[in-house]
Amino acid sequence: MNTDEFENRLKAFRPRLHRYCARMTGSAVDGEDVLQDALVKALRAQADGTKVDNFEGWLLRIAHHASLDFLRGKSRNPIVPLTADTEAAPIPEADIVAVGVQTFLQLPELQRCAVILKDVLGHSVDEIASIAECTPAAAKSALQRGRVALRQLAQASDDPRLPLMSDVARKKIADYVHLFQVGDFDAIRAMLADDVKLDLVNRLQLEGRDKIGHYFTRYAEVKKWRFSFGAIEGKPAMLVFDSTGPMERPAHFVLIDWRSDQIIAIRDFLFAPYALEAVDWVRLG
Repeated sequence: MNTDEFENRLKAFRPRLHRYCARMTGSAVDGEDVLQDALVKALRAQADGTKVDNFEGWLLRIAHHASLDFLRGKSRNPIVPLTADTEAAPIPEADIVAVGVQTFLQLPELQRCAVILKDVLGHSVDEIASIAECTPAAAKSALQRGRVALRQLAQASDDPRLPLMSDVARKKIADYVHLFQVGDFDAIRAMLADDVKLDLVNRLQLEGRDKIGHYFTRYAEVKKWRFSFGAIEGKPAMLVFDSTGPMERPAHFVLIDWRSDQIIAIRDFLFAPYALEAVDWVRLG
């Protein structure tokens, strides 16, 4: 497989891979970070001449280990060994999608891995065992226990995710959104730090206020977008809606990081709409 073909396959698989990473980490945003880490590792392996027979299984194994590294770095739950065998019915994918991604974090990692791979991504028990590097018996047990536990967790709680933010943080993002709404992009440019970073997720990254001016010009040119103050996974965010559609949910979202009153980072998910499937969002303004 040549480099172009390899990168095209990575691009096509990216939304599917994000579904796994988001649920393993309990966050669509953190899941994107883990996804990017996994893709970098895959590209390095390909450059080193790694031969792959099962591309999807190989890539999911990389994502699995990247997710575990992230979770352990956050001091999350360890893998719990499983031996008992409890029967449980498969969970319809629509029900899985409706469960908040943070609910998955309450499962031990092997159970979480097994339920996501089987009931969200459709892998077999043998494939789960290969990706998680455990025995098929352990994978089957984890799947069955995880299904039971996830049903109980979903029934026991409404899984509320109310945004908690300071008045200062709320005002900053509300002002930022207002400037987008009125089209005052010069005022936004004046708020940029010299070393500001722009991450157009799944497209490009730029650094420096002189490099990202065209980013705002493009938003000014596209008239269909409507902007609203909201929260993504409890964090202040700008929600972007497509006025040509039903506008029942955002088309994408933008996260902003600040240093005092200056913008130091913009993370725009315009080219990563798959993130919205797993993200918890609320409109606040």
